[in-house]
Amino acid sequence: MTRERVFIAGMGVVSPLGSGVAETRSALAGGLSGIRPLSLFQTPGNIPHPVGQVRCQLGGHSIPRTHQLARIAADQAMANCREAPDVVVVGTTTGGMHTTESLLKDKNDDPGAYRWHSAGSVTEDIAGRFGCKGAVLTVSTACSSGAVAIKIALEMLRTGKARRALAGGADSLCRLTYYGFNTLQLIDPEGARPLDKDRRGLSVAEGAGMLLLVAGDPSNAVAELLGAGLSCDAFHPAAPQPEGQGAYRAMRSALEDAGLAVSDIDYINLHGTGTPDNDLAEARAVNRMFMDFQPLVSSVKGAIGHPLAAAGAIEVVIAAICIAGQLVPANTGASFPDPALKLSPVMSPRHTRVRTVLSNSFGFGGNNASVVIGAPADRATPASAVIGPMRVVAGACFTGAGNTARTLAHLSAGASCKGVLSVDEISSDLSARLVRRLKYLPRLAMALADEAHRRSGAKEPPSSIFLGTGWGALSETHEFLSSLFETSEKFSSPTNFIGSVHNAPAGHVAIMFGATGANVTTTGGDYSFEQALMTAYHLGRGEGKTALVIGADEYHEKLSGLFDPSVQPDDIPSAGGGALILASDSTPAGVTVFPGFSAMAENHSDVVAALVQSLGGSDRIKACFGVLLAGIPGAHRSAGAAQLEAFLASSGFKQPVIEYRKLVGEFASASAVAAFMAVNFTQAGTIPGPLCNGRAVQLSGKGCLVLGLGKFVTAMEVVLR
Repeated sequence: MTRERVFIAGMGVVSPLGSGVAETRSALAGGLSGIRPLSLFQTPGNIPHPVGQVRCQLGGHSIPRTHQLARIAADQAMANCREAPDVVVVGTTTGGMHTTESLLKDKNDDPGAYRWHSAGSVTEDIAGRFGCKGAVLTVSTACSSGAVAIKIALEMLRTGKARRALAGGADSLCRLTYYGFNTLQLIDPEGARPLDKDRRGLSVAEGAGMLLLVAGDPSNAVAELLGAGLSCDAFHPAAPQPEGQGAYRAMRSALEDAGLAVSDIDYINLHGTGTPDNDLAEARAVNRMFMDFQPLVSSVKGAIGHPLAAAGAIEVVIAAICIAGQLVPANTGASFPDPALKLSPVMSPRHTRVRTVLSNSFGFGGNNASVVIGAPADRATPASAVIGPMRVVAGACFTGAGNTARTLAHLSAGASCKGVLSVDEISSDLSARLVRRLKYLPRLAMALADEAHRRSGAKEPPSSIFLGTGWGALSETHEFLSSLFETSEKFSSPTNFIGSVHNAPAGHVAIMFGATGANVTTTGGDYSFEQALMTAYHLGRGEGKTALVIGADEYHEKLSGLFDPSVQPDDIPSAGGGALILASDSTPAGVTVFPGFSAMAENHSDVVAALVQSLGGSDRIKACFGVLLAGIPGAHRSAGAAQLEAFLASSGFKQPVIEYRKLVGEFASASAVAAFMAVNFTQAGTIPGPLCNGRAVQLSGKGCLVLGLGKFVTAMEVVLR
């Protein structure tokens, strides 16, 4: 079968250059720069660095700044669309951090004040604003987040999982990123000068870019999304691979995905942050890729700064502007291009033929994304394979009871697995060299990855990594901000800043395994693991390759109670996670897993009926599943219990129901443990008696259904084939 073509039907942008496509186009054509001294918050000595701060009027202070920026861009993208998007995918790193910092600085201990903190709340706000009834995914892969979100949406549209997707990225300025990049000495005090021989660093910025993507309908299309490629350096938590090997793989993958040759590219929108190492690595990758033919190149970050997670999405909007307006933006900020880069950047805006643009976005953890955008035209569409469930190669879990073996022993006895392991217990099987300087969450992710790989017995490690985490690295975030506030915003740790980004643990796993495939972190609160699994389903496939899907979250004595409303009702703090290694066999045999359903409940009045229908109806549910593992987060117990009752009544399901959070505890990624439990039960063919009122249940070839209930309703199908 041929895959669906995907078109950009609407787009929105807000950046330091202005708000909306028209203002952005005008500013680019005039070679303007929006980089100015920071005024959003006070700095020591009131000597702020130049930043890319959005100057237009925002919508007020009832929601955090990132959310306001995302709303502006999303409203623009959806202005001419009367139908709700089927899916919403947004990349962000800061979430409500700008507001959270002020609350923590003021020692505000009211959990209700932090309700907008999570990165996932940005996407949920946009999904609620437009009534999205389908999947809602939040991507946090540092500075490549927006581009990765677009790649995920592209694949969901291509495979028919959606017809309309709203995708993009948003980030606001905040102390964490402003001071964090300063601790790394990556800020240019004169403003970003990408590709310049005297460049000294980047200018931190903010903004949002959103795209309304539609499948198969080129009418009124602004441009076509031709392809995208992802890779991971697997080299260093913050520095790029010096030869640009990961950047090269991402660009090559994007062109292959688009079905294009290097000679088809008219313009490359470079990542081009202005840091010496990043610009050099990217230049080497470009020179290798375009050895015999170099398109026009420039970076717009001298004009807008580096808006982190929003960068890739904003620059895809700019790429579409370039195609529509036959415009190549200037490499603003640079005066004397660095001859060592062997590039010839466009130094002033140029009106010329632009049919196809390659846009690069690279981030911490070696996360690389390249996107290809083209003018709508008649072109051949590559064939696309039908994709189904993925085979489980192996898995692992950690709970308060201990590692996989100890957790399974507790579960078999019907004993509680709640609690928090010490950091030394978690990393007892990891070498001291691997975990040096690392705190709780990266050690937990690495321990899960290591045990799952050892249990697989495979010689080759997984090639791609997918991590779901509800709250990210709380220890590093708390220590960075605490040090900052204790020193009147003068000092903090660069190590803690690097570790504070949500995708840092997945980056460490990639380095440990040398995994250079896709590396994606999702963060959707109590449904983060389900989002990671859905992402792996769309991006983690490849002949002879395997994908590692992890869900992990830590408990932090100070922050967990403020950020996560689900931990408050439980009297036993808990932490942990699970991991599955998956293979995308063409005819999978063995235990398989499939992300069967995901919807935001408040947008879907008949969500339970839609769930039953998506699972194949009552007869299939009773025929395929011998046990139901139900996850009802503490913050949504009333709604979740009602949904569970409605599901049982509608489906006629009479087999055992295990509420797994009562066993493993309240932490965001508890569903990852449940997924591993489901795999283990299906392989064994038996549910231990203590979990089923004292009498063991034989599955007789049936599998397990894992439901997430409450704010979202999700389903993971685990069956034996």
